[in-house]
Amino acid sequence: MRTERLVARAWPLPLAWLMLQLLLLGLGLMSLAWNLVALVLHPLLPRTLGLRVGRAGISRGYRLFWAVARASGLLHMDARALRPLADERGLVIVANHPSLLDALMLVAQLPRSACVMKASLRRNPLLGPGARLARYIRNDSARQMVQLAIDDLRSGGQLVMFPEGTRTTRAPINPFQGGFVLIAKRAGVPVQTVFIDTTSPYLGKGWPLWRLPPLPIEFAVRLGRRFEPGPDLAVSLQEIERYMAAGVRTPPRRADP
Repeated sequence: MRTERLVARAWPLPLAWLMLQLLLLGLGLMSLAWNLVALVLHPLLPRTLGLRVGRAGISRGYRLFWAVARASGLLHMDARALRPLADERGLVIVANHPSLLDALMLVAQLPRSACVMKASLRRNPLLGPGARLARYIRNDSARQMVQLAIDDLRSGGQLVMFPEGTRTTRAPINPFQGGFVLIAKRAGVPVQTVFIDTTSPYLGKGWPLWRLPPLPIEFAVRLGRRFEPGPDLAVSLQEIERYMAAGVRTPPRRADP
């Protein structure tokens, strides 16, 4: 990390800004390319094979993005803590949500995982094919979303969820929504808590894509406790929310460059 910090500080600010925008542009182009591939594969592959290929493709694409970002010295993510979970079957993974990059961090290390997506994005001809191939969970109906998630978990998948519902706006976390507890209870699977730590405001709520943050941008992932939802879902939700609120690290933000 010391070497990467020195590399980041060696970038003149205009070039650092340009490189950061190129990283995001590269991510967008890579996503577009994979969606075109997925558009062709979706009608050709059986459901089970398509699901595996779709999720593995998304995971590997995000891992490539993080490798390039790390090589630049500008953006670093340490998610080694997630490796023991990669092959585990039937698990709801919940995390705090400080940045737009959070899902990319988790899915990059969890090739079995699915996410809940807005139905409008899943139907989008440019963004949706990859999600449809991976059988990500659509949220057009709460009841249908819960059932699709349960079916996926029972078949050995993982579900990544951010119970705050949006990026964190109130330290340490926003109030939790309880859908993940209901899904875990009905599917008969545990809830694994995950903490995303960062000192950077980059792509947090209200942070525009074009604004250069303090460099380097650093994220780290920690595993928290694992919970088995009890018969009273409200009590289980409160227990998990209190635990997450107490465990989130909120160090002082660094000043803008």
